[in-house]
Amino acid sequence: MHNLDFSSWHSLLVTLIGLSLITLIGVGIRLLMMVVIQQRRERMNRQINERLRTLIAAYRTLGGSFTGDLAVDPRHRRELRIMPEGATLPGDDVTGQTGTQAGSERARRIRDAVEAALSDIILLGTEEHVRLAEQAARELVAGQRVHTHNLVVSLRSFIRKALDLEPIPSDLAIPMQGPVRTSSSGGRAKEDGKKDGSDKGGGGGGGDGGMHGSGEMTAFGGGTGTDSHDAASHPGP
Repeated sequence: MHNLDFSSWHSLLVTLIGLSLITLIGVGIRLLMMVVIQQRRERMNRQINERLRTLIAAYRTLGGSFTGDLAVDPRHRRELRIMPEGATLPGDDVTGQTGTQAGSERARRIRDAVEAALSDIILLGTEEHVRLAEQAARELVAGQRVHTHNLVVSLRSFIRKALDLEPIPSDLAIPMQGPVRTSSSGGRAKEDGKKDGSDKGGGGGGGDGGMHGSGEMTAFGGGTGTDSHDAASHPGP
């Protein structure tokens, strides 16, 4: 402020221009910092949202069932082929197939979904989640039946805390949770194919009926024309 000179119009103009430049530089630096901070915050929010979305999906996969067989069967189809004739697996849903076939297909879908969820947790989970997921993965590799309840409880606590939700009351006795039982869409696709085929067959029948009707009308019309020609050729008395 001691260097400001207001003795003449020229000095006043130079002083005002200098103050304006300093103010513009300060505002530009502040805006640049705000943009950088905002972009970093948005990137962090996207990462947090993607992480929560992935962990929530893993929680639904690993803890979507409360009843039935809540353990993951690590056996593959090639291992089930050597099972005794007529043997069944726990939780089989027999729908026209043998128990081994239906159970192996269902167990395969559950195992694949659980393995994918464990892979996501190892990638995006906390240290506790990664340790529990690693333990479950090692048990699957060793061919042991795996229960995912402890990992589900850890995921549930973390997700509720991340979403600023109250912790679950300690006096509640939530049943043991296990992997969700996936359903196959093959049967539904077959039913839809049958419906489409029947609809097309009905449409074809309608077309045939139309062709037959046209033929009858043509024959009738031809007969009428012939009768008219005969009447014209042989006039009455």
